[in-house]
Amino acid sequence: MRAITYSRYGGPDVLETTDLPTPKVGPDSVLVRVRAASVNPVDWKVREGYLDQIMDVAFPVVPGWDVAGVVERVGLDTPELQVGDEVYGYVRKDVIGGEVSGGTFAELVAAPVRTLARKPAAWSFEEAAAVPLAGLTAYQTIRRAGVAEGQTVLVHAAAGGVGSFAVQIARALGARVIGTASERNHDFLRSLGAEPVTYGDGLADRVRALAPEGVEVVLDYVGGDALDSVPQVLRDGGTVASITDARARDELGGHYVWVRPDAADLAELARLGDEGLLRPEVAEVFDLADAADAHRASQSGHVRGKVVVRV
Repeated sequence: MRAITYSRYGGPDVLETTDLPTPKVGPDSVLVRVRAASVNPVDWKVREGYLDQIMDVAFPVVPGWDVAGVVERVGLDTPELQVGDEVYGYVRKDVIGGEVSGGTFAELVAAPVRTLARKPAAWSFEEAAAVPLAGLTAYQTIRRAGVAEGQTVLVHAAAGGVGSFAVQIARALGARVIGTASERNHDFLRSLGAEPVTYGDGLADRVRALAPEGVEVVLDYVGGDALDSVPQVLRDGGTVASITDARARDELGGHYVWVRPDAADLAELARLGDEGLLRPEVAEVFDLADAADAHRASQSGHVRGKVVVRV
């Protein structure tokens, strides 16, 4: 099968097209014919060696954790899925790379059923591939923070890949959402149902102007100054959840969240998609052979939505 691999840490130029054997399928896994995958910041951070201290990496690495495709073969005990099912998922494994831990930038990937759910009919394969990691991150931080109907929620980096999903999920739960973003993304946030505010000096005052009593929940997807402002915008008894800074847990009494594969959570995101309550934003689609350009686009930080690779 064709796959994108890299055999050393480095920039996008280390990515190359390789011919690899078809992955073996374990008892609780299925073989997915990949139709699309997407790029997340973690993909290029792993490629450059930034996560070497916390994750085991074995070369060669096939990058990619997000996938959308069709089940081609099933394992010995996978009653959840059958051949021909259209699926999507967050195929993160305990070891990155090596012979048994291929990523999703390939024609085929062996995926444990715990990492997959059926693809909603409302999404194309490209749209579905844009959802898993970012969508699960948003959903799991929202659930951890206990977002509920009637609350006011502040979402930092609300126009980003994770933040835009968080806005939509919180709105689907009946929450009021205030979202931080640059001025050029304010109309986009309004289209998702959020009230936009700009970053920078005076942020707390701008949030308080919209929510004089403060917000019940802060969802932090950017860190830094955004987290510094939490005491000024969070009302008594409120909570904060962050994916970027452990201070949210250790100093502010909230939550520090590392996203996990979860089939039930993916199924819930799919339900929201089919009901028209969650729509992915695809910034650009590249062919598999152009995976290096896809990484460059994601790493530039100048895209709104997800960069997708079509296989």
